[in-house]
Amino acid sequence: MRKSLVLATTALTSALMLAGCATYTGQTTDPDDPNRTRTGALVGAGIGVAAGLLSGSSATERRQRAMVGAGVGALAGGAIGAYQDRQEAELRRQTQGTGIVVDREGDIIKLNLPDGVTFDFGRADLKSQFYPALNNVASTLREYNQTIVEVSGHTDSVGTDAVNQRLSEQRAQNVGNYLIGQGLQRERFEIVGFGKRYPVADNSTEQGRALNRRVEIRIVPLQS
Repeated sequence: MRKSLVLATTALTSALMLAGCATYTGQTTDPDDPNRTRTGALVGAGIGVAAGLLSGSSATERRQRAMVGAGVGALAGGAIGAYQDRQEAELRRQTQGTGIVVDREGDIIKLNLPDGVTFDFGRADLKSQFYPALNNVASTLREYNQTIVEVSGHTDSVGTDAVNQRLSEQRAQNVGNYLIGQGLQRERFEIVGFGKRYPVADNSTEQGRALNRRVEIRIVPLQS
């Protein structure tokens, strides 16, 4: 299973690095890893990928160790589900009416930030009217700090692969940067752009393309 995922995803372009922030680029420089170009994951419930593939990467494991080393306690056993239940309820309350869709995949909480309310078409700058919604998300993430935050950008199929890849990276980075700027630990974040690779809807229709233009935030519990 792991080998097939590696072979299927080694062509991913590395995401741009955030200034001063360690971000997940789809590659690992772990000297102990024999697959130096191994990618960590596929993101998006619409393609049927099991939750946790990205969180199983060595990049996340390093972040978990760093957070535990910094004194952030890990969760264990039944405490994980209860912790995420409370966080999910708070995120639903804080994002109601903002356009953010809150979903749950086992113990992982996923936020879908649709293109229309987050960015102008073809642009990576966050809409200023969306700041309050992200402020609410950041507030909840500060309260529930025993998590890794995975931010991924996705596009529709219109345009070249290079343009879509760059746009997805920039959008993911801008969302991640904004959340970090609200006082969240940068060590918690993995940020990557997937371009058009993982649609959740049919790109042959405008409605489908609109759904595919998105940024996803997956909130993965810090496990002991």
